[in-house]
Amino acid sequence: MISAEEFLREHGVAGAGAAETPEPAAPHSPTTTPDRRGKHRDGGARHTKGGCDAVRVRRGSGFGYTLTESPQDEEACKEAALRLLDAAARSTGGLRGKLAERGYEPQVIDAVIDRLVELRLLDDEDYARMVVRACVSRMMGMRGAVIELTRKGVDRAIAQSVAQEAAEQGVFDEAAWELGRSVARKARACSVEVQRRRFWGAGGRKGHDPQVLREVAHALFSADASEE
Repeated sequence: MISAEEFLREHGVAGAGAAETPEPAAPHSPTTTPDRRGKHRDGGARHTKGGCDAVRVRRGSGFGYTLTESPQDEEACKEAALRLLDAAARSTGGLRGKLAERGYEPQVIDAVIDRLVELRLLDDEDYARMVVRACVSRMMGMRGAVIELTRKGVDRAIAQSVAQEAAEQGVFDEAAWELGRSVARKARACSVEVQRRRFWGAGGRKGHDPQVLREVAHALFSADASEE
């Protein structure tokens, strides 16, 4: 009996003595199918030219401005502050926050704000009075005005002082009555109960004194008032 190796040699089979190893198959490419727009998709990651995954980078800071490259430059900080004030009136707190967002250092911001206050380009009390007038035009109450002032960066003590000054002039009471008349006009087709509920909801959201709201509601949304 001959061995298997001898048999293979006798029959001229090349590579006897070692089994041939098949070449590895090429990696399977995912089948691409055209989509509705005639483009191909393979169900995997999207590719761009060069075979790299597409990554979209948003340019800029996303806030409509870029951070300063010189956070210690007081002159540049002052120019930025003046541009902000030219765009809209601001409180010292509101301006400080905007400059900080732009990357200026706190001591630089403080120096700039002190100088602007000295030049009377910043005045929190005047600014607060302007905001209170806007709040009254929106039929807001004293509590709502104080909240709005602090949201805009006015010191709470100044906000309360200016709002109290306005309250003593009766402007918030008048705003509550105007709110009541507005609700009555808009909801005249509704029942008295619905009108009253809407008035109380609006008065609460606008920060009015509950006692004033009760007076207005009794005068405008009671059963006796509806009969008049």
